[in-house]
Amino acid sequence: MNVLLINGSPKGKASNSLRLAKSFIEGISEQHKDKNVTIEQLDVATMDIKPCKGCFHCWKNTPGQCIMSDDENKVIQQQLWADLIIWSFPLYYFNVPGILKNLIDRQLPMNLPFMSDAKRGYGSGAHESRYDMTGKKHVLISTCGFYSAEGNYDSVSRMFDHILGQGNYESIFCGQGELFRVKELSARTNQYLALVKKAGVEYAQYGITEQTKAELEVLLYPKEMFEQMADASWGISRDASVQSSGKAGEKPVEQAPPDAIFTRQMAALYNKDAYDGKDRVVEMNYTDLGRSYQIFLGKDGSKVFNDGSLITTTKLNTPFEVWQSISRGEISGPEALGKHLYTVEGDFSFMIDWDKYFGPTPGSSSGNTQNTPSNEVNNKQKNPQMITMLLPWIVFWTATSFNPQIGAMVSLLITTLMPLIMRNVKFTIWDRISFALVGILSVGIFMSGNGGVNLIVDLGYLAFGLMWLVSCITKDPLCAVYVKYSYGGDIAYNNPLFMKTNYILAVCWGAMYVLTAIWSWLAVQNGVGSILVVVNNLVPICMGLFTAWFQKWYPAKMASGK
Repeated sequence: MNVLLINGSPKGKASNSLRLAKSFIEGISEQHKDKNVTIEQLDVATMDIKPCKGCFHCWKNTPGQCIMSDDENKVIQQQLWADLIIWSFPLYYFNVPGILKNLIDRQLPMNLPFMSDAKRGYGSGAHESRYDMTGKKHVLISTCGFYSAEGNYDSVSRMFDHILGQGNYESIFCGQGELFRVKELSARTNQYLALVKKAGVEYAQYGITEQTKAELEVLLYPKEMFEQMADASWGISRDASVQSSGKAGEKPVEQAPPDAIFTRQMAALYNKDAYDGKDRVVEMNYTDLGRSYQIFLGKDGSKVFNDGSLITTTKLNTPFEVWQSISRGEISGPEALGKHLYTVEGDFSFMIDWDKYFGPTPGSSSGNTQNTPSNEVNNKQKNPQMITMLLPWIVFWTATSFNPQIGAMVSLLITTLMPLIMRNVKFTIWDRISFALVGILSVGIFMSGNGGVNLIVDLGYLAFGLMWLVSCITKDPLCAVYVKYSYGGDIAYNNPLFMKTNYILAVCWGAMYVLTAIWSWLAVQNGVGSILVVVNNLVPICMGLFTAWFQKWYPAKMASGK
């Protein structure tokens, strides 16, 4: 297959539309990887293509040959060579850019001068093609600066209906095109590019499906959000722009600094549907620039203030470049925080819910729709749950305290049935170790009679505690294995604060259960074993309350840099 990519953007290889076109071609190449696919690209911005003179020499005096000697002849020869022609261009004033229109106008030598009733489904007349173009396919790929492509490409479509015939070409038109050059938004734009690639795969097979076409029409960002970002990108106020006459000698309109533009665009990403009845003020204090901006987040949207007039609820002290890197996905926010590249003051819980208010951060598992959803794993199983590991132990300690023999049987039954009970949940190594240990302990009680119950129960406490402590010498402290999915999955391992918090908690829980084994043995030896029912249930409850407090307090304290 011969593929000709005509890049009609004046920006040349920096074209946003070209990124879509290349993703589409990547899909075609992937589908035809066992076949020979030859791709040629013409960058119109670098070519010498003069405007058509309308002299008609190519019809009368030199049939099929333009009297001007420039690169248009190469364009015609390449089109005759190609099996598939992809027209890539941005929307300029509701049509193709001028340089591409020149190229199209100069295609006159490809037609015969005689009138034709060619049935193209549109228009009232046509000219016959000088060449046999049967079987050649065309795809139009374009981006525009409006929030949606809908209603903005009627002029383009009508022109190609005349040239190629209505229904004889495919098109992918995408609004919000300038976002494809914004690295901070690559998480979302990469999703769209992956979808364009999928369209290329389908096109090479049997044609782009209606479902994929519908997905391609989904807005990158909601209208209000995009337009707020787009307006902020210019770095000038509406009033100053309207009042300026543009005359020579007039004082230039004052431009906002890059950090102000960046902050306003970030504020535009605020998801007001996440509003929970509480107004928030996030202060971005760019420590290297000496400037601060307050972002008010309310039920009606966001607004940026630079006069410090609001009461801040969460303050981020960060070098501007660091926060830009975080926004681009070059480093994760939690990882940067753990490395003390920035600090947080005030309500730290807002940082935990950052994605809820501003959308998934680039590179996070929640922001990548091409991967398995974060609440699922292979084979449609749910992420590991700590109850899977805890349930056999809870049953063992509770049931054997009432009746050792019956309790052991119940524990053994529950342990055996766990793979069935939790069949929709993925097991961890600690789940499997727990099943094995509780099974062994239950068999031990059942076989030893009532005489060895206390010792075996104490061994259970010791084994459970050691399991927690042993996990601390691995990269996965036991609690982190389960809670990491609330922090982006495996990406949480790059978050030093997350890891330190979980290592500390794992040590605390492990030490508690080792000590529980010791004091339980001592209590029985000294004839005060009756108090264990209260103590051994009260202590884990207190540890649970400590855990709930510590996992909020410790990260916030460390994040403050104090």
